[in-house]
Amino acid sequence: MTEKAKKGERLAKRMARAGLCSRRSAERLIAQGRVVLNGAIVTSPAVNVTADDLIMVDGKPLPQPEPVRLWRYHKPPGLVVSERDERGRPGIFDKLPASLGRVISVGRLDINSEGLLLLTNDGALARALELPERGWNRRYRVRAFGHVTQEALAALKDGVSIEGVRYGPIAARLDRVQGDNSWLSFAIREGKNREIRRICEHLGVKVNRLIRIAHGPFQLGGLARGAVAEVPRKQLREQLGGLIEDIAGGEEKSADQSGRASKRPRVAARGSRRKGKSGEKGHAHHRR
Repeated sequence: MTEKAKKGERLAKRMARAGLCSRRSAERLIAQGRVVLNGAIVTSPAVNVTADDLIMVDGKPLPQPEPVRLWRYHKPPGLVVSERDERGRPGIFDKLPASLGRVISVGRLDINSEGLLLLTNDGALARALELPERGWNRRYRVRAFGHVTQEALAALKDGVSIEGVRYGPIAARLDRVQGDNSWLSFAIREGKNREIRRICEHLGVKVNRLIRIAHGPFQLGGLARGAVAEVPRKQLREQLGGLIEDIAGGEEKSADQSGRASKRPRVAARGSRRKGKSGEKGHAHHRR
């Protein structure tokens, strides 16, 4: 067991990892006095718990934490990647299979973009994968109206400043010209909001199709538009083994050995929505 596992983790985080609800919803449940820890009602989320503690929510024992899972999702264009949209636009969380339960997006794609979006059931993993220091390449195929030279694209290798915003090194290539459009390939590491669209506009072309084909070691491949596929546990261990072990402590190993993730009951905080609506910054959540 890791040192982190010995010290325990925050109560709200444990509840979220059990698949019960999001961490914010867990904090609301605690504040409402609906959580009992070792026989006593808890009203503050600033409490650490370990595997030896008995946690009850609404009179029912908290399930054991679910194994950390990751899915590839082929996001179609026309969907927002957020839990709630103030303009009422359709979101990815309205389209995902209910069998996924509560999932979180790793970063975002804007409404008009399509392609690979990673989903996970663990907020800590989503945050860790979004960190700039992870340095993962995000690769895109881009169709843009207008023509641009390979020389102009090659000049992006050291980064570029546009209207006061500094973008880091960019690998860009002209693949082919098709009538009035150019097909381009981009590889970026930062993923700032609308980065590729703004760079293309800076070069005098306008993006009319943007497809993410890879996020770090994970590929879109032949995944059909709108389809979801879980990353096999073997691949997850190969690519993220140390990170997942750190997030889950000593529990992930036993969960992995069991080879299955049991279904978990869901609890909604009073006054919260049971189902949320659905850039490239931060992550969005979905509660079943």
